[in-house]
Amino acid sequence: MELWRSAADPWGQDVLIGISWDLMWAAVIVGLGFAAAHAVLAKLLWSAESASTGGGSGAAGLPAQILRHAMSERVFHWAMSVAMLVLLVTAFLPIMGIQFAWVTIHWIAGVALTLMIAYHIVHATFWQDFWAIWVSRADIKTGMAELSHMIGRNGTEVPKAPKYPIDHKMFHHAAAVSSLAAIVTGIFMMLRIDTPSWIPFIGGPAEPYAVFASEGAWGIMYIVHGVSGVALIALVITHIYFAIRPDKWWITKSMIYGFISRDKYVENFDPALWPVPGAGTAPQEEELVPAGVGASVHAGESGAPEAAPEPEDSGYGDSSSDYGRASEVGGLDLGASAGAGESGAPEAAPEPEDSGYGDSSGDDGRASESGDLD
Repeated sequence: MELWRSAADPWGQDVLIGISWDLMWAAVIVGLGFAAAHAVLAKLLWSAESASTGGGSGAAGLPAQILRHAMSERVFHWAMSVAMLVLLVTAFLPIMGIQFAWVTIHWIAGVALTLMIAYHIVHATFWQDFWAIWVSRADIKTGMAELSHMIGRNGTEVPKAPKYPIDHKMFHHAAAVSSLAAIVTGIFMMLRIDTPSWIPFIGGPAEPYAVFASEGAWGIMYIVHGVSGVALIALVITHIYFAIRPDKWWITKSMIYGFISRDKYVENFDPALWPVPGAGTAPQEEELVPAGVGASVHAGESGAPEAAPEPEDSGYGDSSSDYGRASEVGGLDLGASAGAGESGAPEAAPEPEDSGYGDSSGDDGRASESGDLD
């Protein structure tokens, strides 16, 4: 298999003219082979660990749906995807023998992709967390633990991920490098074909080779452009594979609708690394105590309800607690043995019965009520 193509210039010297088209088929094989190998391993080795752990206690205060991708991010993603697919189709279908007027479509899609990526860089730098997508040392440590767990199944604890896991970040870096390389080289190639006279550092139509004076330098430009193109073939294949996997469909839907569920957030992400705005501020429900159940609830320093104090002995035996509860609910006097009538006014105490000791019983009874005698 050849890696590049060369041809003789007018002076009989071999110069590079581009990559070998064998690399295009190699990229297709690599992309499809990776997808097939991953599908087999996921089926045989990792299916037992695919069960969801559910919401758990970490879901307290979280909304039912959590925003993962804003509308601007989703529009950019799908518009860039269309431009990328148009570029790949117009670049490689003619090589496969399908001929059509591809040049104009190709450079228009290239300009559109350039403008969208320029917008993305500005938007991510000034309106988003620019470093959120870059691989950190913590990501590398998490990735190594996850890889060790998947291969050895040794029970290694894998930390939960930030908003963008390490595999997402690595794909982003690979796609960014390939796209930027294709854009920069594509712009120079386009300007060489039709060089505007108002570009001073190129020199206008009279000097189309002012930047890269030799054919060998332009050959390297073609090589870089071709390598970035075939790399994007493999990246797009793997990206589409993960997007349509059933266990990853919730991520794909978030790029369509913008949201993920609360359970998926708790299961896969670390709230300390991806905090949700407004989480934990939901009002707590108060415990309702039915009136007249016998005890008033007091909140202690810790916020937990304290048990009501035991009522003191009023001298009336067990009936004192009943009167105490009635006192809290209805406002009765514990010191009196009088009960409340139907009208709410206190009834007169009944006359004491004759105990057989003459008139002194009435005096003792009256003294007992006033509290003077033991």
